[in-house]
Amino acid sequence: MDPDRHMKSQDKQRILIVEDKEAIRIGLEDLFVYHGFEVETAPDGPGGLAMALTGTFDMVLLDIMLPGLDGFAICDRIRAVDRVQPIIMLTARGADADIIQGLRLGADDYVSKPFSVTELVLRVQAVLRRAQGREETTPVIRIGDLELDSQSLCGRRGDEELVFTRREMDILDYLAAHRGRAVSREELLNKVWGYARDCGLETRTVDIHIAKLRRKVEPDPSDPIRLVTVRGVGYRLVE
Repeated sequence: MDPDRHMKSQDKQRILIVEDKEAIRIGLEDLFVYHGFEVETAPDGPGGLAMALTGTFDMVLLDIMLPGLDGFAICDRIRAVDRVQPIIMLTARGADADIIQGLRLGADDYVSKPFSVTELVLRVQAVLRRAQGREETTPVIRIGDLELDSQSLCGRRGDEELVFTRREMDILDYLAAHRGRAVSREELLNKVWGYARDCGLETRTVDIHIAKLRRKVEPDPSDPIRLVTVRGVGYRLVE
């Protein structure tokens, strides 16, 4: 799929909501229509996957517990063919294993149920704003002996091919542009996810994305030497 198709300006941004509970599905549809989006919905996993794979949506809002095919499988199938599509997953509050699994499979972020509708709208708007207003990236990112292509979202480590999502590459690109200093979680949320600095959102998405990246770029992810934690500050990319 064309990585640039999500960046094209449209009169109305299109959201696909995959949610089996009718009251929540209708409520979310009304909410986003009110905020100026064009919305389509699916009540089950197979239907949601078929719609998502058309590649015609600016955002997929994806519940985890779905009949026929769960949200994890849908996210995984989307990412197999499209590493750019913005995806936000709806998880049960406190379901840490679900949050980690969803982000590992390539979701951009998550929102826990029961959620504040204001927070949900802010997150969707921020992710879309960042996706459509992405700044020019460095064509090649070098990390130690690794060379990564930020346009194709691929890289190599010896004979091994590395594949990244757009979000993962944006994190590496930002850290590479600011080598030599630690970058805070708040700065990454602001610059890579597009969240306002004073929005007060609580999320583990940065830490989980960093853990994913370490499994790809570190010789030993349990003892990172390239993508290091600066205690009390954030993360730093080392040559």
